[in-house]
Amino acid sequence: MMILRFRRTLGPAAAVMLVAASTSTALAQTSPANATGSTAPVSSVATAQSGTPTQGLSGRTIDKVAAIAARARDIFNRVPCLPPKGVSQSVGSLPHVAAKLAANKPVVIVAFGSSSTQGYGATSPEFNYPNRLAAQLHRKYPAAAITVLNRGKGGEDAPEMMKRLRTEVIDAKPDMVIWQVGTNAVLRNLDPASTAKTVEDGVATIQASGADLVLIDPQYAPAVNAKSENAGRMVSLLNQVAHYRHVGIFPRFEVMRDWHDRQSLPFDTFVTKDGLHMNDWGYACFAQLLGDNIIKSVDQVQAGVSLPAAATVNRPL
Repeated sequence: MMILRFRRTLGPAAAVMLVAASTSTALAQTSPANATGSTAPVSSVATAQSGTPTQGLSGRTIDKVAAIAARARDIFNRVPCLPPKGVSQSVGSLPHVAAKLAANKPVVIVAFGSSSTQGYGATSPEFNYPNRLAAQLHRKYPAAAITVLNRGKGGEDAPEMMKRLRTEVIDAKPDMVIWQVGTNAVLRNLDPASTAKTVEDGVATIQASGADLVLIDPQYAPAVNAKSENAGRMVSLLNQVAHYRHVGIFPRFEVMRDWHDRQSLPFDTFVTKDGLHMNDWGYACFAQLLGDNIIKSVDQVQAGVSLPAAATVNRPL
């Protein structure tokens, strides 16, 4: 089993990479059109009628990049992201991703889930967990072509996600799937056992595609904790599915509990005012700890270390 380790922060270069793709789109969408409907070029400095140079679109884009980099650096300066003590977890062996990285082949990771994958509560898309995870993996493997696709859709849980599993996940031919699931089922008072059975079916489908898989259980937050009995059953059943199907699971519930109970962080340090969704710090620390586990697992596989297989348990359903 692996213990999470963290001592790094997101630097300016990583933040620049995160907005690089959106910069060209922003330029195309906001460029003035001429009389024929074509897009006119935009200079970095616009001149007002008075002749005084004013900042143009490119200059504003540069300022945006700098602001994002500064905010990314500041997130952990305000509150450090510390590894939880006494919370042992492993995302399991990731042979497909490790083999692709060793062969210098492109790697596709799909982040599948609901609103906390989509990034609800983050102040901008750059600060949702899939983007923060992508930045960390790019820092660790700078020569690798790693793509992290965000397939989060707010309000969904296992039944709705299964309807788009084929088109939005399997058809992307991922090397790894990170599936966050279970929170909305808890909030809706759905039967945890029924949700777990649906998740097990989805896990089997993902495994059949050949992708590595990591499950993410619900968050430890006031809105979820108000349904403590269902939340506890959901966390337990998802762990049973992971062990039975021999896939990894990142225990987000216990990690966030550690933030609050052991590290004495108030909920508003990592949860928004709605008492449910993570804020920038919560997403950043979650992504960092998850990324540390992924990196450690890949490094061990590439070094020829045999990771212990998940213990087989009785079929949960």
